Amino acid sequence: MCGRYAASRRPEDLAGLFDVARWDAAGSLEQDWNVAPTKEVYAVLDRPVREEGPAPVRQLRVLRWGLVPSWAKSPDAAAKMINARSETVHEKPSYRRAFAARRCLLPADGYYEWMTGSEERREEEKGKRKRPRKQPYFVTPADGSVMALAGLYEFWRDPSRPEDHPLAWWATCTVLTTQAETGPLPGAAAEGPRSLADIHPRMPVFLPPERWDAWLDPARKEPEAILPLLSGLPEGRLRAYPVAAEVSNVRNNGPELTRELAAPAEPTLF
Repeated sequence: MCGRYAASRRPEDLAGLFDVARWDAAGSLEQDWNVAPTKEVYAVLDRPVREEGPAPVRQLRVLRWGLVPSWAKSPDAAAKMINARSETVHEKPSYRRAFAARRCLLPADGYYEWMTGSEERREEEKGKRKRPRKQPYFVTPADGSVMALAGLYEFWRDPSRPEDHPLAWWATCTVLTTQAETGPLPGAAAEGPRSLADIHPRMPVFLPPERWDAWLDPARKEPEAILPLLSGLPEGRLRAYPVAAEVSNVRNNGPELTRELAAPAEPTLF
């Protein structure tokens, strides 16, 4: 899954990386090394601009992480809809319309995932009432490039506010996930996980640059034209390393959260 990530690149840098033609400098977000559900995030999308005609324009927009379907009665479930399974996203009522017409890329430095050590897992399997403390890992492109997460976005009208209210419309998003890679991690430490699947069975879909245009193209509407973009992805592009437990608290923020530990922390049960 993907429940926390880091996004420290500035909008002007993202505009260059993704060939963005339009973005609002006044609405820039602060650098964030601990992006959590319901926070505002940057998204790259192709969408017409009313004043410029029907042709789609590459834009950098600010969305809220946690998708609210257009037909939802309230936004209460947004925090639970931060991920969508790529294998079934085209079938699910909450996602299929966005999958057909509103796809985006969510730029990240990398994402965090929490791994339970083998000893703690054995304790859980024995039915012991101890909660394992999980070791956080940061997963990031090995070459330092931007991590373009495949996402969907949606618009929701808040019926409790008048049409002209600045908060009458919510723009929200979700991250697509897939089965975690089982191949060896570049530079993996002997005492650490050997693959991403050792950390967690799911991972966000990380699209390479050669698929960005096709993924964002709103003219692609049929699942048969979109689903192949989510499969057969190149592997071995990511590295994973342990980071401090401070990232587990959403109130903590700063580049030190992505700093590599020399070794995973000593596991404890509490």
